[in-house]
Amino acid sequence: MAATIGEQLRLARQQRGIPLREISNQTRISMRYPEGIETDDYKRLPGGIFNRSFVKAYARLVGFDEKLAAEGYARLMREQGRPDDEVDLTPHHSKIYTDAPATRSPVLTVFLAILILVILTLAALAAVHWYQRRSAATSELFPPTSVSSEREGHKYFVS
Repeated sequence: MAATIGEQLRLARQQRGIPLREISNQTRISMRYPEGIETDDYKRLPGGIFNRSFVKAYARLVGFDEKLAAEGYARLMREQGRPDDEVDLTPHHSKIYTDAPATRSPVLTVFLAILILVILTLAALAAVHWYQRRSAATSELFPPTSVSSEREGHKYFVS
């Protein structure tokens, strides 16, 4: 049996044939974090509660008991004389990193897109109408003037 939790998780991953890149993608954490977990190099990880969460998410993906993984991490931290981040070994039923992102209904998406286009169209029409009314009001206040000029028998109108 492997001595450290990192070695145990690496062996569990290899037995299942899961590439390390998949662990990174599924947990949505940087590739260096699963590498740090496997080598028990927790200085690579962000620290605090994140380390324990990453270890548990990794364990979940490779089919390793999360509670045992958290205990192994806490034991390793104590052996190294570092704080174990106030380890709480009770499982929490909160959203995990491996949950699929929530998706919106395609019908709702199309409806919202159409609604936005209608609102933008109405705003553009209102702006054009306002501009036309403003131009009409300005031309009523200042009507164009005509000046006629006769040269060599031709009339010219200048506005």
